[in-house]
Amino acid sequence: MCEAANAAISLQIRAHEPIFSGVRQNARSDLKGAVLMPLTPEVLTANSQVVARLGSLDISFTPDDESWFTIDGIESPRQVGSDGSGGAFVLLPSQNVLYVSSEGRAGIIAGTFEAFIQLVVVRPYWLDILKFSAGGDLAEMRRAADALEATLDDEDEVNEAREQIRKGLDLPEPDDPVGALYEAVAASDAIVRATDGSPFTTLFNRFSIDNNPMLRNAAA
Repeated sequence: MCEAANAAISLQIRAHEPIFSGVRQNARSDLKGAVLMPLTPEVLTANSQVVARLGSLDISFTPDDESWFTIDGIESPRQVGSDGSGGAFVLLPSQNVLYVSSEGRAGIIAGTFEAFIQLVVVRPYWLDILKFSAGGDLAEMRRAADALEATLDDEDEVNEAREQIRKGLDLPEPDDPVGALYEAVAASDAIVRATDGSPFTTLFNRFSIDNNPMLRNAAA
């Protein structure tokens, strides 16, 4: 895809259109050239060991049956998982993955379910990257990612879980997960509302790692 087309997609994408973040949507190939089926919630949840490992990364695939938000234009949002903070992961009809936080923030975070799993494996602190994005600054997100990764150097359980998930799902390494996360959130126009009708705000928060002494030191 040419550079101009990529720019058009990043600017004009809509919630009902898939976001392409360097992950092929239809299929992928292993090193021997065999075509592998795209990763879906059904394929993933059939692998109990991988599901357990994802639990180490604070991701659960037991959806919340109680509806506490709505999405404009989508009658029955398909929640496919949640995180430890109470946030929900929703697979949209476009196959984009939407994150709805329990703190009134929401946005698309990945173009496919497979890209979502790649994100949470390679950047399990992805939500903190957005927290310390300085209002959606890509350079600040990259700084935050580097600092947060440094804090995991001694986290053997987390790092072992990441490796086992990659092997268990034969996940390819994403080219630029932080850049893809930025593009997905920046392009997201899915309108999520609380039960009282009030709209949720962007996932980009205003902080930077300079507001956090531990991360500031890790980045030094």
